[in-house]
Amino acid sequence: MTRLRSFLVFSLILLLISPCASSDENIPLTAPKLTNNPSWDIIATNNRPLFSFFNASGGTGKRIYTVQIDTSPKFDSEALITYESVPEQTQYITGKKDISHKLLEEKDTLSDKTRYHWRVRAVDEAGNEGPWATSRFYLDTQADDSFMGLVRVPVAGVKVSSGENPKNITDLDDPGQVTFWRGTPPGSETQWVEFDLGRIWDISRIWMLSNPNSPDGWLKNFGWQTSADGKAWIGVKGAAVENNDTFRNILNFPRVKTRYLRLLIKDWYGYSPQINAVTLYAEGKPPVPDVPEGDYVLLVGNQQNGYTFSALADFVESLPLGLKTITVPHYEVSLEMLNSLKNRPVAVIMSGNNADYPNLPMFEYNGEYEIIRESDIPILGICCGHQQLAMAYGYTYARSMGWDDITAMEKARTRTEIEIVKQDPVFKGMKSPFTAVEIHGWAVAITPGDHEVIARSSYVQAIKSTKKMLYGEQFHGEIKAPYNEGRTYLVNFLEMALENKTEVTNG
Repeated sequence: MTRLRSFLVFSLILLLISPCASSDENIPLTAPKLTNNPSWDIIATNNRPLFSFFNASGGTGKRIYTVQIDTSPKFDSEALITYESVPEQTQYITGKKDISHKLLEEKDTLSDKTRYHWRVRAVDEAGNEGPWATSRFYLDTQADDSFMGLVRVPVAGVKVSSGENPKNITDLDDPGQVTFWRGTPPGSETQWVEFDLGRIWDISRIWMLSNPNSPDGWLKNFGWQTSADGKAWIGVKGAAVENNDTFRNILNFPRVKTRYLRLLIKDWYGYSPQINAVTLYAEGKPPVPDVPEGDYVLLVGNQQNGYTFSALADFVESLPLGLKTITVPHYEVSLEMLNSLKNRPVAVIMSGNNADYPNLPMFEYNGEYEIIRESDIPILGICCGHQQLAMAYGYTYARSMGWDDITAMEKARTRTEIEIVKQDPVFKGMKSPFTAVEIHGWAVAITPGDHEVIARSSYVQAIKSTKKMLYGEQFHGEIKAPYNEGRTYLVNFLEMALENKTEVTNG
């Protein structure tokens, strides 16, 4: 997704994936890495998801892949789908989308509300087969249908049984998803984390994230407790988990009125428990924000802390267009909220972020998806926002590219060139190809119906709707850089949005 990973982390990934489609003789085939789409225990929201993976390495000559999807972890049921001879797509990643192209065959149609297992192995030109890489996901086509109906609950204080950095548990900015608390080994038979919410809340959902990179530190047996005074604890009904085997948990339970919560950890994998993030939710709706008088743009803050990845508001307000801005976090926007504003915005711009989608509570974006799918207000998605335009029709419709395009920081000769593939008023005054600021490692992989690609480099750079004024840009037109020709794209969009407002008002 749109995010800026550190060079150190990405360099480790590059060491693990193949730099090219062909390989050297006599080097054993490795297993592909299934950390892309759908990653371990992700919820897929479209019954024709994109399956993509990081290429294997080794083998003789070019590699092809066998992909299998099944409801059985043994891959032996009647629901088994097998695709053979899938060619590598890029030097980093390969994907398989059309798993239901044989529409008349029931076996090629994924069933809703079902857990699926999928696996991939490479085959080289000599017929050698590599080891299987296996993952799993859950299909729920309704998971992204509507605003979550919840609000985030702020935490006033955190205590832990041992270890350091308990603040990392509730650090909800984007880099905070990779920082963590870890209990001191070997520790006692149980470990715990206590949360003081500052006042009484009605809690009904908890999001939990542990080690995304390996099972070391995952919680195995645990449960949540409540207390009236922070001293005597009783279990929360429906909030206990046994034999957990994943790093990402969403716990839904009958609402509990409490100020104090405790996570009691009875068993874990590895030498001590690890928690990267915990977010608590209460039933309710965020307040409708006060908006400026006159012409303004509503900015959706897509970073995990609700802010924008860049100084987007400053850019919009600096233009000689007379536009003001208001920024609303992605987890507080919804179609209902947008329609309740006392003054309709000229446009909605959805910002970038710099976190990995598999490490985020994706249900928080549902209100944004409602707006993308149903609002008639002009919409522009930037970077993460660009990817959200596609993900509103399926979480897997954006994927890691296998590399980070951060040519905003490179010399001119290495910057990505963007080709305009379909002329549109949003490109007025722009040449083709043009250069813009690139800071991302994910991109749109599948363009939804009623959308079309209008600019690309080696990946999709801009899309638009064919039915309403909705545009996306993978690049950052708003970032100030002397070479940033993408600025014109954003300015053109805003001018078009102002013209649209005039037409609507006069119409």
